[in-house]
This record gives sequence, structure tokens and C-alpha cells, in this order.
Amino acid sequence: MARSKARVYACCACMLLCVVAIIVCISLLGVRRKCLEDTFPSAAVAADSATCSEIGRDILQRGGSAVDGAIAALLCTSVMNPQSMGLGGGSIFTVMDSSGKAKIINSRETAPSKIKSDLLMSCPKTFKMMPGAPWIGVPGEIRGYEQAHKLYGKLPWAALFQPTIQLAREGFPIPPIQGRYIPYLDSNETQQLRNLFSDNNGNLLKTGDLIKFEKLADTLEWIANHGAEAFYTGRIAEDLIRDIKEAGGTLTAQDLAAYEVTVTDAWAVPLGEYQMYIPPPPAGGISLSLILNIMKGYDLNSAALIGEQKTLAYHHYVEAFKFANGLKKHIRDPRFSSGDMAKKLTEDSFAERIRSLISNDGSHDSQYYNITPHLDTMGTTHVSVLAEDGSAVSVTSTINHIYGSKVFSPSTGVILNNQLSDFCGRVEQIFPGEQPPSSMSPAVLKSPSKTLVIGGTGGSMITTGMASALMNYLWFGKSLKEAIATPVLFVDSENSVIFESKFDKDVMEALKAMGHTYGAAGRNFYNVVNAVEKEEGCITAVSDARKQGKAAGY
Repeated sequence: MARSKARVYACCACMLLCVVAIIVCISLLGVRRKCLEDTFPSAAVAADSATCSEIGRDILQRGGSAVDGAIAALLCTSVMNPQSMGLGGGSIFTVMDSSGKAKIINSRETAPSKIKSDLLMSCPKTFKMMPGAPWIGVPGEIRGYEQAHKLYGKLPWAALFQPTIQLAREGFPIPPIQGRYIPYLDSNETQQLRNLFSDNNGNLLKTGDLIKFEKLADTLEWIANHGAEAFYTGRIAEDLIRDIKEAGGTLTAQDLAAYEVTVTDAWAVPLGEYQMYIPPPPAGGISLSLILNIMKGYDLNSAALIGEQKTLAYHHYVEAFKFANGLKKHIRDPRFSSGDMAKKLTEDSFAERIRSLISNDGSHDSQYYNITPHLDTMGTTHVSVLAEDGSAVSVTSTINHIYGSKVFSPSTGVILNNQLSDFCGRVEQIFPGEQPPSSMSPAVLKSPSKTLVIGGTGGSMITTGMASALMNYLWFGKSLKEAIATPVLFVDSENSVIFESKFDKDVMEALKAMGHTYGAAGRNFYNVVNAVEKEEGCITAVSDARKQGKAAGY
């Protein structure tokens, strides 16, 4: 009798397990059936290129964390788009762990200890490429990876480097975006950098040609095997400093050895159902938050894109940018200035005050917005990652302008930044160890049911691209892909409005009639937004088509 009961209990238990298994399978199949049309059920990476997105995805599939995937994708980007970022630059990570806690890992470049006292006297009055060793800041890129990996990494450090080491050593066909910028290396630039992108006959390489970064592969392999310290002390550091000094730079071995990453809590800004997590100054998140806070007060929706309402919405938008330009002087390294005003810029009450100064019928002169002369910038890369456990990384990295300072270290394969040029028009004095102000705004938006990881590239156009994408996605009812693809406008440092091609011509004419000044037509637009979003168990990942990017996931 006892055995009979035991058999009955066992059968019931088995049936219960089977029912549970069937329910789980149906749920998973339901999610997978629902997650179609370029969406993913588990995780995704949006980088500047398909290759780098895929490398980041592969790291996630091997059990890597969101940070692991981001680092691997960034390392890949250093060879796929070396004109934008690399070991000679710096980055800012916004990391949200699976519990929803957000941290900032800031490894932006810093001013060297022996910076030239008259460097700011060399600043141009209008934007132009600023090559040259005097503009090189202390690179923090690898220290940033190290700190992020220590806090959040799962896979071995060396594993994150291997895909890029292989690419750099074996070579690959030059992708179209990299090929687009190689002609920037004209005969007046440093010969070492030109040689890197030239064939055996001295002719510049072009799209489709095989390119190798063998010296960089050696450096990456050494760092992979010996840790980040190998970049900041020892043979690599000695070689790097020697090459920089020969080019006329002021960096010292002590500058490299003393570099430190800062880790802080993210600043949280309420944005409808979301909390938007951004890095504090000297990053540009406060400009982004100010513009969005101003615009959310207009209760925008899809109807705002119809007729006169569209003109009015974009008029308010342009005015918000003008006020944000006038407040850029408050974006500075908090270690060298008071951050009280910067914090106020993220508050609803401040946005309401600015909104009260915006009229519905016209614009004003520059004095009305307290505009002070500053230079626009360009460049940079961004990676957005969402992992299976719900953790997220939004990271922006840069060497500043195209090919940075255009100073190449032949001993290490590293292209150096020209980050100190970001001080031009923004400060009267540069302090040793100070980080320059930036538009970089890697963000994570979190609601009870959604996570949106987003960031942009393009120097001063970072704010342009991100504000446009978020406004179109959150309020105008567009899909994430449509929102990112929407043509943008840019309000430059002289308060002129410049429009991307295919921008609504009727709105352009109406804004002109309202007194807005237009900048030169045909200006290149460098704004690129890469984003990943999770909603109802499905992940949408978008790499901006402007840089021919493609996301990857599983």
C-alpha cells in the first residue's frame, strides 16, 4: 500500500513538473514569437559598425557582462573607426547594474602637469581641425576599461582583447566610413600617421583595401596579458612618451603613471515615466537634460508634428538650444569649479524659468541668451549594451577631432587625442589635471517596465542627435529607429540654425520668418545615435545609419 501511494505521489510530481515545463516553454516561445522584426529576446549591442556590435554580442553570449561586451566593442571600434577613438583618448561609462543602481566611470583625458601656459592663445576664433602635440591630454581610455572591468566584469580581461588583436594583426578590408576619412590625412599632416594609412608606394589606402594595425596589435596583446598598468608604466609608456615629446607634446611619464579614473553616482533626472541617468560635469548631460526638461513642459505628442504646431514645436526647440548654449560655461570639471549652478540646470524649476522666457512668436539677439563665444567640436564613438540580466552600459569614447591631434606613436601604434582644444572659448585658464568640458552624454533611461540605453557622437552635435531622438521617440510617437533617423537641426555656437538634408522645408521657411538666423547650407552632419531598448521582454537595438552602423543581439 505504501509503495502504491509512493508511486502515485511520484506520478503526480512528474506531471506537475511537466506542466510547469510546458508553461515555461510556452512563455519563452511566446516571447520569441513576439520578438520579431529586428528585435531580440535576450541581449543586444549597438556600436558604430556591424563587426563591433557582433564582437560585443559574442562576448555577451559567452557569459560576459554588459561592461565586458562594451569594452570588446570599443576595442574593435579603435581599429574599425580609428579616426574617432582609441587607446590614445578617453571615455565615460554610464553603467546600470541588474538592481537598477547607476554609476559613472569617467576616464576622460586630463591636462598634463607641464601644459603650456599660453596654449589658449592658440585657439582659433571659428571651428577648424586642430592637429598638433600641444593639444594632447593624458589618455585615460585603458584605465577606464580597467576600472569598469574590476567593478562589473565577468570574463577574463584578456578575453575582451582577443577579437580586436586578431583583426589588427591579420587585417581587414577598409570599411566605407574609415575610408571616407583617410583623405583627411593630406601631405601636411604628420608623416607617421600618413604612413599608417598608405600602401608600399606611399599612396593613401581607400575603401576595400586591406589594412593592418600590427604595432597596435602588439600593444593590445601586451596590455591583455599584463593589465592596464602596462600602458601607464613600463616599456609601452616610455615609448609613448618619447614619441609624444618628439612631436612637441608636453606629456610626461609621471602624467601617465598618476592618471586616475573617477567613479561617482549618476545624476538622475525625472523625464515622464522615466528616470534618466546621466554623467555629471564636465560631461554634457546637463545640457541635454535642460533641453528635454524645457520641451516636456509643452506637453508634446504626435499631433505636434502637424501644420503650424510643428513649426511652433521646433521654434521652442531651437530657443531651448540657444539658452543651453548660453549656459555651457557652467559645464566644467567640478574639481576646479563650483558645481552648484550645474546641478540647478537639471531641475524642473530652472527649465520652467527658461520656458517663461521663450515667446511663441519670434527669436531674439544673442545677448538675450547670454551667449559667450565658444567653439563647436566633432568626432567620437558610442556603444549601447543591454545584457540578459537587465544590466546596461552606455559608453561614449573619443580622441576628439578626426584622428585627434593627428600625432601617431609609431612605437606603440596609438593615435593621440587633441582633447585640450575643448577648453577653447570655455575657460580662461587650464589647470593641470583638469578634464575639458564635453558634450558626451551616455544615458540610461529606466521606467518600471522599460530600459532605454542611448548615447550619441559628433562633438557638439551629440546633444543635437540625442535630444532629437528622445523627443521623437518619447513624445512624437515614433519608433526608436524612426526617431534616430529623423533629420535634425543644429544650433551652432553663433546661434545660427543649420539643417540636416531632408529636413522639412516648410518648417525651415517658417522658422526663418520667425527671425531665426540660418547658418551655411551644406554643412556636414556628424550626429550619430546608437541605442538599445527593452520593453515587454523584447529588445530593440538601433545603430545609426548615418555611420552605416548595424546592431547585433540574440
